[in-house]
Amino acid sequence: MAVSVVMPALEMAQETGKLVSWKKKEGEQVKKGEMLLEVETDKAVVEIEAGGDGVLSGVTAKVGDVVPVGQTIAWLLKPGESVPTGGGQQHSGRKMDAAPAAATAAAAPAAPEPASVAGAKISPKARRLAREHGVDIAKLKGSGPGGEILADDILKASASASASAAPAPAASARPTSPPPVAPSGPADAVSSIGRIMAERTTQSWTTVPHFFVARDVDATSLNAAREGLIPVIEKSHGVKITLTDLLVAAVARALKQFPRMNGSWVNNGVSLNADVNVALAMAVDNAVVTAVIRNADKLALGAIAKQRKELTERAKANKLQPADISGATFTISNLGMFGVDAFTAIIVPPQAGILAVGAASDRVVAVDGMIAIRPMMTITLSSDHRIIDGARAAQFMQELVGLLTDPGKWLA
Repeated sequence: MAVSVVMPALEMAQETGKLVSWKKKEGEQVKKGEMLLEVETDKAVVEIEAGGDGVLSGVTAKVGDVVPVGQTIAWLLKPGESVPTGGGQQHSGRKMDAAPAAATAAAAPAAPEPASVAGAKISPKARRLAREHGVDIAKLKGSGPGGEILADDILKASASASASAAPAPAASARPTSPPPVAPSGPADAVSSIGRIMAERTTQSWTTVPHFFVARDVDATSLNAAREGLIPVIEKSHGVKITLTDLLVAAVARALKQFPRMNGSWVNNGVSLNADVNVALAMAVDNAVVTAVIRNADKLALGAIAKQRKELTERAKANKLQPADISGATFTISNLGMFGVDAFTAIIVPPQAGILAVGAASDRVVAVDGMIAIRPMMTITLSSDHRIIDGARAAQFMQELVGLLTDPGKWLA
């Protein structure tokens, strides 16, 4: 039976994927599990495996194409098979809203719905954006397959309307400030990952009720534990352990004690996740990706260090797999290696929180009433107030600080 190759959905809110490359040529034999194509999403460039055996045939998408998730872009055929009729049809695989005729609209809501065109296709996200930005979809021509109106069409229309609506200064009016000067240098190119990341962080910041809890941690014992474990982990797993590895292990254990901090905001309610999957924010060209260490609460420190190293290498080489970037229940963003003392991070929905970690650097502190110098590290927890209240966030941080300041109790 012919196996369809579709643009995969690698996350809940993904609408499209950009085809980066084909790993096989049309007409070439493919085996199940072999790398077939590379897709760029808002999180990373990921490699997609073949879902079956066969000859790559009926390819309808070329490198650089932005394709709706679920759309068939090729087929894997066995001897004697041919591309199924309609295999090249443009179909997103998502639930589509058939825009009703404007004439059928009944009582208008308090915030008027944008007008629509009978028979037009529009994604639920695009319809929501049109409503939020007041865009009349009846005047739009969709750029998606079959004329489908995509979110990008709405954003472009909104930006165009804002620009045209800006009032021109009166001829007699004297400007109060000099006109803006056009930038002299070239604009910094933004990848599609960067653009979607900008959209997602804006959406999170404007829709998720953030609040922040910060603690200073004496990293003396943590540094000592790391130094003692370096030769042990290198011998057993062939990797040099880092403070990030210890942070992942400690955070995972704290999340196990506070299931709500490991929860998600889904369908206007709190969903508690059975697994503890800790994501690490990693900087790549023009973007940040979040690679996931699954079941971190059950892994030995050496296994965490090995996974972290492998994920980092794959992220830098644009070789992340779909499983590497999906399913996170909590995120850690560590900027300590860049000399940052403290910062706050934006939550990755639907997660309940994200931990921002600063550098462990020497500071003058009071120890038992005496002046001392200790390696101190500031950690800041961003929490979704719909899931976590202040007291629970503080208790989670208290548990985490205890694990970090006395790692011998749980590393033994």
